[in-house]
Amino acid sequence: MTALDLLQTVVDPGTWHRWDEPVTTLPRDPGYRADVERARARTGLDESVVTGEGRIRGRRVALIACEFAFLAGSIGVDAGERLVRAVERATRERLPLLASPASGGTRMQEGTIAFLQMVKVAAAVTDHKAAGLPYLVYLRHPTTGGVLASWGSLGHLTAAEPGALIGFLGPRVHQALYGEEFPQGVQLAENLLAHGLVDAVLPPDALAPAAARALAVLCGEDGERLGAPHGATAKEVDGTGRADAGAGADAGAGRTDGGADTAESLRRSRRPERPGLRALLRTAGTDVTPLSGTGAGERDPGLLLALARFGGAPCVVLGHDRPDGDADGGAAADSGPGASRPPALGPAGLREARRGMRVAAELGLPLLTVIDTAGAALSREAEEGGLAGEIARCLADLVTLPAPTLCLLLGQGAGGGALALLPADRVLAARHAWLSPLPPEGASAILYRTTERAYEVAERQGVRSADLLAHRVVDRIVEETPDAADDPRPFLALLGETLGAELTALRARDRDERLAARRARYRALGLG
Repeated sequence: MTALDLLQTVVDPGTWHRWDEPVTTLPRDPGYRADVERARARTGLDESVVTGEGRIRGRRVALIACEFAFLAGSIGVDAGERLVRAVERATRERLPLLASPASGGTRMQEGTIAFLQMVKVAAAVTDHKAAGLPYLVYLRHPTTGGVLASWGSLGHLTAAEPGALIGFLGPRVHQALYGEEFPQGVQLAENLLAHGLVDAVLPPDALAPAAARALAVLCGEDGERLGAPHGATAKEVDGTGRADAGAGADAGAGRTDGGADTAESLRRSRRPERPGLRALLRTAGTDVTPLSGTGAGERDPGLLLALARFGGAPCVVLGHDRPDGDADGGAAADSGPGASRPPALGPAGLREARRGMRVAAELGLPLLTVIDTAGAALSREAEEGGLAGEIARCLADLVTLPAPTLCLLLGQGAGGGALALLPADRVLAARHAWLSPLPPEGASAILYRTTERAYEVAERQGVRSADLLAHRVVDRIVEETPDAADDPRPFLALLGETLGAELTALRARDRDERLAARRARYRALGLG
């Protein structure tokens, strides 16, 4: 598929418009000049990059694509200047940008000056993102060298063509330099997905709906403007930015006991059928686009990162992942601490979470964090990978994040793995969710050298949602009737409506007032 074929596939029919100014000059070197003339005759293009605009599902979008048939899609001075001008125009006109490289990298015939084009292209993309505008990347076969090491790796969201060769060092160069073939399969798109370097592997004909879905969230539009169902109405939001407490108990609303003791809530939170974040996104989320990994070669099964909307409100979602329960609900026997144990969150998962925080900050999108963890990873790898430092950096990033933040305590909330995702402008809790410095069994072992007194210790620590509400750790409780594991769908639907109302309210608040209130909230904890 040529660059023009791709662009025509992605944009709505009849909406493609070229931005390119003609390149009429030719190189002085006879051999290079002949190469350029042949490339122009073969492709019908004057350079290796095509830029312009079109509409994707009705939305105006700027687009850039490399033509590999033009000198292997290589980037020289003219192509670099064309790229920068297109990015700068997209920034001026406040357009989201979709870039699709397919390139061998720097144009060797132009040497170091061509190599340095990547600096100004990366700078232009950085300015575009700093302006709060989305930048999507679709890596085609093949993408290597300086193109991958600059504008090919800076996307808020990055997808790749199936089977595409994607890597910094091209296989032919590796063979020439080291006298051996590069290991097979390492630089394939599917392997990069498995290692958290790209977010999706998509055929070209799936790119338009995927981009439209992602941009519906990344552009910060609510469901009303997009014509989608909206879960929050003006009556559900008061002047303080807090959603009405009709769907649950708000601080000061007088409901603090919830009718379940600590031991019962702990048992219920650990039931295998209890719905997790995936079930919440399936049932109550719209325009859900999963993201994969840190973008830097790490991926943690303990963390789920996605773009989504709840009740029409867009957000970046990051939270603890857990195995899906029984979708239809159903009673289950009481379960111990090991039942339905979500994967432990390691340092890579926290770095993945921080990627989500950066996306929210760059685009001014609300951030929703979801806590459901039996504890952080305890292993040599986690210690050597800097687990404690990553928890500290998550706390620092969340407390100071300029974007609106909402935290949901969905189930178990044990230790530093839970704390790392907690600081927020508003904190909600499911009725049987809880938050503790350690798993209660661990706290019991510290105090009494046995795990048998776990429930007693948890009771004294005040870990259940009702206690957290009383101490203003939590602002609002979302009820379960009586247990989300028995019938998940009504609970998840209620939760989606509540999240939508809360996100809408947070977006309406003054930024400086909201940030000051967040800092004051955690400064005052425990002081009465």
